[in-house]
Amino acid sequence: FVNPITDICWSCLFPITIGPVTISRGGEDTKNISQFPCVCNLIPGIPVGFWEPVRLVDVTRIPFCLVNMGGISLAGESAKGKGGPGKGHGLKQSFYQIHWYIYPLIYWMELLTDFVCLEQSSFDVAYLSEFDPLWNDDAATAILEPESAVFGNLLAQGACAVECAATSTGLGRGDLFWCAGCQGGLYPMTGHVANHVGGVQASMLIIQRLIAKFHRLGLLKGTMGNGAKCRSYYMPLFNKSQYKMQMTYPIPWTKAPGACHPLGRTDVIQGSGMNYPYKGEDFGYLIWRKRSCCIRPGM
Repeated sequence: FVNPITDICWSCLFPITIGPVTISRGGEDTKNISQFPCVCNLIPGIPVGFWEPVRLVDVTRIPFCLVNMGGISLAGESAKGKGGPGKGHGLKQSFYQIHWYIYPLIYWMELLTDFVCLEQSSFDVAYLSEFDPLWNDDAATAILEPESAVFGNLLAQGACAVECAATSTGLGRGDLFWCAGCQGGLYPMTGHVANHVGGVQASMLIIQRLIAKFHRLGLLKGTMGNGAKCRSYYMPLFNKSQYKMQMTYPIPWTKAPGACHPLGRTDVIQGSGMNYPYKGEDFGYLIWRKRSCCIRPGM
């Protein structure tokens, strides 16, 4: 199981801002609320910004294998249809299942019980791709991504190299929404990876696809910047700069800097030695989300 003390890079909380002041510096950061004081419903408040650990993700070759839950299998030893890398049509391809856990770690551990900006929910297994009929159907999932027909060409995919270069020194971008940075193209939003370079690359790509899918369905929303000062807002084309990911399995990334990986950044350095036979072929990640909010009296 994920150890919240030893397997979490707590420095990923930073930077933390209160108003225009950065009280604790850290890694890359998005733009914070520009108003000071901020105003919600005609009530003035103080803008704050921080990074919050909110979700756990499994990326696994084996159906119903809960990687972040110690490898527990919901299907016992009879699970069929193992995925992972394979070869076909002259390209190295792969297929993975993915699981999504609600994991508001700070609130769950009661570290900041009175901080109203935290997501206040309990641990839960919220999504298993094995029950999603669209996860292994590239054609049917076009219902959620009709724009993929426009960006399925060499020119559009070549623009992803721009994002790959940008994320080498900063966060992901929101304008190149059809890209997943150095990991490849965002479409289709399924578990199939047409160009499998390595397990870390494939797992990072699939996580970005699932986050994009949840934003499209309204299950995830915008929580950063001026638009989120009073409440989260609908973000159908998700901005990759809102998220970072930290590997929890097979080897936890806990050493800063670099432990919290911006979406789209190359995995060449961080992924070195992380993909090895048997126990190093499935992956677990902790998702960090930027949170901007306006603290007002009476909240």
